[in-house]
Amino acid sequence: MKGFQFTKFVPTEDTRSDFERLLDIFTQLLTYTSGDVEEALDWMNQLDQEYGLTNDEYGMGNFIEDLYKNGYIQDNPNKPGKMKITAKSERSIRKQSLDEIFGTLKKSGRGDHGSRNAGIGDEPTADKRSYQFGDSLDQIDMTDSLRNAQIQHGIDSFRMTENDLEVREKQHKSQMSTVLMIDISHSMILYGEDRITPAKKVAMALSELITTRYPKDTLDILVFGNDAWQIQIKDLPYLQVGPYHTNTVAGLQLAMNLLRKRKNANKQIFMITDGKPSCLKIGKKYYKNSFGLDRKIVNRCLHLAAACRKLKIPITTFMIAKDPYLQRFVQDFTAANKGKAYYSSLKGLGEYIFEDFERNRRKTLR
Repeated sequence: MKGFQFTKFVPTEDTRSDFERLLDIFTQLLTYTSGDVEEALDWMNQLDQEYGLTNDEYGMGNFIEDLYKNGYIQDNPNKPGKMKITAKSERSIRKQSLDEIFGTLKKSGRGDHGSRNAGIGDEPTADKRSYQFGDSLDQIDMTDSLRNAQIQHGIDSFRMTENDLEVREKQHKSQMSTVLMIDISHSMILYGEDRITPAKKVAMALSELITTRYPKDTLDILVFGNDAWQIQIKDLPYLQVGPYHTNTVAGLQLAMNLLRKRKNANKQIFMITDGKPSCLKIGKKYYKNSFGLDRKIVNRCLHLAAACRKLKIPITTFMIAKDPYLQRFVQDFTAANKGKAYYSSLKGLGEYIFEDFERNRRKTLR
């Protein structure tokens, strides 16, 4: 039998306007240039010369005019003659990161974590099963249960038994407080590999996910090099690597302090790093050792990992490195915390974090 093809309704080419098409490229470049408008436009001009991004009707000058007109860039009052991105651009970058990293993920299988307490925010799912003793009455699917009773007992002698009942699965939406730690030590751009840009994209995607889909959750973001400090979501596009060592201890201490202020019962730490801890701050002085694993530094890290475990704060480490001795450190760190560790490639970083975030905050109710 010959099928039908509704080609009229299937776009065969990019239907976006010239501005929208160039804006997508411009937004991507802003992440790589840490928000530097001039550098991003310079890259676009080079790409235009090589790949013909513009045409005779719409040139790069038109695009820059539209960026101003649509509120994506403005003149920088602190640097005459320079341009800067606006809050609208910052939101656009975060949304693009969310779509790029999380938009293509498929729904995973049903979880197996049981919870005895049904909270206010419970959500029904499409999954159904037979009734079990202890199930809540509001979970019973009456339509399917009546149909089962009719099929099994008939209409003339209609009755409903426990075996006829079907219930709809629910998911308990736990409010979660998350701290995301990002390593900005110099090694994040060493060896010809840009590791900071994927980390920034993941942070922007996660922040956009939480603020739009889970507004009652909290997300704190901090960076750590020689020291650790908190940054705001709006700061993420401008994040850069510095000439720093890796003070993991300072990052963990700040993360714990931030979570102490949060009232949610469920708390967790995500740490993105590519190297070993190589720095401590003792008083006003820095203790540094870039050669191998320093026992003095490592033991402080393990002590904090154990302290987080006592506070029921799991730490999930995303290690962007494959050195065996670094993996051994992460294994010891994870064992001390009873947390989790992923030895992730840059490409799979976002998927790992998304799946772990969802798994930690959702539990299937019975």
